[in-house]
Amino acid sequence: MYVEQLIELAHGAGASDIHLVHNLPPKFRVNGALVSASDVVLTHEALEEIARSLAGSRYHEIESGGEIDLARTIAGVRVRINLFRSLGHISAALRLLSDVIPALDSLGLPQAVLSFSHLQRGIVIVTGETGSGKSTTLAALIDSINKTRAVNIITMEDPVEYIYTPVQSIISQREIGSDSADYSTALRAVLREDPDIILVGEMRDLETISTALTAAETGHLVLATLHTKSAADSIDRMVDVFPEGLQRQIRMQLSTTLEAVLSQQLLPRADRGGRILACELMMVTPAIRNLIREGKTPQIASSMATSAAAGSITMDNALIALNRNRMIDAKTAREAAIDFDYVEKNTR
Repeated sequence: MYVEQLIELAHGAGASDIHLVHNLPPKFRVNGALVSASDVVLTHEALEEIARSLAGSRYHEIESGGEIDLARTIAGVRVRINLFRSLGHISAALRLLSDVIPALDSLGLPQAVLSFSHLQRGIVIVTGETGSGKSTTLAALIDSINKTRAVNIITMEDPVEYIYTPVQSIISQREIGSDSADYSTALRAVLREDPDIILVGEMRDLETISTALTAAETGHLVLATLHTKSAADSIDRMVDVFPEGLQRQIRMQLSTTLEAVLSQQLLPRADRGGRILACELMMVTPAIRNLIREGKTPQIASSMATSAAAGSITMDNALIALNRNRMIDAKTAREAAIDFDYVEKNTR
């Protein structure tokens, strides 16, 4: 099977992704850059054959809906697959996942993140763009809990990426689209299944966010992701999903249930030897709870900067620290900055 050979090659090359596009050769993403894997241009027929082999019995979903998400183990590698149509042709984006779930303390995360595995209730949100390592961080966190606590963990993922082996915990993994219709339906059902910890792969809509907040209020630990760039953006994103008449109530719920927001970026190392994680961490202090409740999210960054003792760090200060430690160059730090002028003044 052609795709198995590609995955073996990509895995050997240390690629994070494979892109299969009509009239182009296969492309690998290595250390953040796209490189051609061969000189063979992909035809319409070749891509259709690849799609049918990857999708199997779910191929009809591409014909009816235009795209499909799934995950499979191919050539010994766990792969997240997105198949979609583009100008009448099939395209594929394959994300190669690690064979093993990394240890939480091996990821280069802020020290305070290691304490998340001891949390009993509340909400922890991991944010960042696609490919920023959110799934890996959450998998490492869940596996840390699994190895140290006897709890019931239920995950809702689209698709299931990492496969857990229960150690001390019970772990049930639900794939959206095959095990459950959607996140909100799955989350409502999960609350009737005696969970201690709930993973919501992505908080996309009003009902999912509302149910997640209720779950946290009633004594569960909720872990979730959002596609936002900063802690303040995450709060605004969740609040803005709701009608204006409900936003005050949502801010109140968030102020009492939110424990932390971790924002991630994967950036090229200064020596070009791979990528390194840059993190913003907002540990929710009493002062930040007040800002959330009062709707003063623009002031959160300055409050974070003065609450380093609680473990908080802004993205800009994380970038400056990485630059001073010669892990990333100044250009990379400035391109990834939230406040460009501040980072420019403090990098070299």
